[in-house]
Amino acid sequence: MEHSEYEPVRPAPPEWSRQVDPESDEAWEFLGMPRQQVEPTRPVETPQEGRRVRRSAVILQVREEVFAWVKTLTSAAVYATLIVTFGFQVARVEGMSMAPTLQDQDRLIVNKLAYLLDSPKVGDVVMLIYPKSPDKSFVKRVVAEPLDTVRMVEGKVFVNDEVLPDDFIPEEYRSTDDLPSEVVPEGYYFVMGDHRNNSSDSRHWGFVPKKYILGRVQLRWWPFNHARVF
Repeated sequence: MEHSEYEPVRPAPPEWSRQVDPESDEAWEFLGMPRQQVEPTRPVETPQEGRRVRRSAVILQVREEVFAWVKTLTSAAVYATLIVTFGFQVARVEGMSMAPTLQDQDRLIVNKLAYLLDSPKVGDVVMLIYPKSPDKSFVKRVVAEPLDTVRMVEGKVFVNDEVLPDDFIPEEYRSTDDLPSEVVPEGYYFVMGDHRNNSSDSRHWGFVPKKYILGRVQLRWWPFNHARVF
């Protein structure tokens, strides 16, 4: 009996029909392994580059801080300008004409909005433009309002024939002046300093128009130990 030689048929190895990237998903799937994520390597930073980066960061931070300060100071200047122009003003007393109420070099806050919708009243301490020299300003007390009749007898002030209270004025600050009876014109005021024998006021340069009254003294803030609201 003749024997024929039998040679088993082996499966042909798989053939790639195209070039496969060994790092592709297909290649990892063929190997039966999950794809590994490899982080890209970072270039090594030289000392010079490190110093340059840190210097740039510091310069950027300084610029941002300077800009923030400039913006803050600019805003403060704008607000201060608006307040001084339209609302309040800081003033300094020069001289003793308002003693004992105010002393030389006292610092004041003047409310410039006080008389926009209202009018000065008798007893108000006001800052006003000096009628004889508009570049100067004085601080005085309103003694008589428009259409009031004012006169003085031996230093006593009478408004509409009633004695104006002056208990707050020490004896050494009183005057002995006489002033004939006068009617304050419409739109004008009669003002005096509390230091009656050492004050230049309406007794000497006449009535003050309302437009010359800049505002009411609201606060004495310096010296701190004598701070007072008026």
